[in-house]
Amino acid sequence: MNYFFSGVGVIVSLELRQRVRGRAWYVLLGIFVGLIALVTALLTIALAATRENSSSGGAIFSTIIYFVLLLGTLVAPALGGNAINGDRDAGTLATTQVTLITTGQIVIGKFLAAWITALGFLAVSVPFLLYSALLGGLSGAAIVVSILVLAVELGVVSAIGVGLSGLLNRPLFSIVATYLTVAALSIGTLIAFALGGLVVQTPQTTTTYSGATYDENGKATGCGAGSTQVSKVPRFDYFWGVLATNPYVVLADAVPTHFDSRGNVTDLFGSIKVAVRTVQVPPKSTLRFDECSRDPNSGFSNGVNSPSARKLIESTVPGWAVGLLMQLALAAAALAGAMVRTRTPAGRLSRGSRVA
Repeated sequence: MNYFFSGVGVIVSLELRQRVRGRAWYVLLGIFVGLIALVTALLTIALAATRENSSSGGAIFSTIIYFVLLLGTLVAPALGGNAINGDRDAGTLATTQVTLITTGQIVIGKFLAAWITALGFLAVSVPFLLYSALLGGLSGAAIVVSILVLAVELGVVSAIGVGLSGLLNRPLFSIVATYLTVAALSIGTLIAFALGGLVVQTPQTTTTYSGATYDENGKATGCGAGSTQVSKVPRFDYFWGVLATNPYVVLADAVPTHFDSRGNVTDLFGSIKVAVRTVQVPPKSTLRFDECSRDPNSGFSNGVNSPSARKLIESTVPGWAVGLLMQLALAAAALAGAMVRTRTPAGRLSRGSRVA
């Protein structure tokens, strides 16, 4: 085991030295810091103008976290998307393979190097995260969990990029494939969720009793005839697992939620979590709206039937665990495929593949 990690350490060291050797890496970090500083300044000014000081820290923090995730998922494919096939094209991969370094050490080492490089963008954003945390609006647990989940998401993207670089022969194709995979997780899941829920629909019967008459004491004495209507409603609850694989949804759903005295959320992460958990609840097959009834179960007009955010979150499945498990499975499959494809001696090579 020590031998394995020793070989992995050699690959990580070589990769990091190559990445930080040029000026491009530092230029990217400088641009990234400048963008975060600009976003932080604009948010601070905007929230100060609206006098939302009590929740400004949480708003700035959540925005910076999502901004780092956005830029991280844009940069990570370029950092790891050509990690293996780029060395193959340069003729340096075969030189490493004839040493005592194994294929597993090469793939894992390149993955860790790409992940560490991506974490550099998170590291330079720490001062801005601390600034927003000091303003208040989020608990310490929410801050720690959001940073940890963000680090894991950057690792998932790095693993997918390195895995595809081993599966595909051309660096350009593997980088584009990594970007498409990230786009599928970020945007494609939203489209698939919406289309799936709209395609699969179920009938819902709504009975409405209106035209109530009241006496001098305000008591209902009569009601008009009821009308029944049958309509189709989307079944988004069948596809909530697709939405759960979205990195932005995983981040929001994993952060511990802060509630007020009424059981409602008080931060951006919690609002997104409530929206995501709501789609897990199947629609009712029958609804009854009765103006003459004092029964709170007669309709939703008074909001009695709507559960609080706390009860909704406690009664539904943690979507972040499901989504993160599927993301990790995808990342592991990509790395495993890269190991199989890069293993030597190779029984068969694709046409045009460079050996040394």
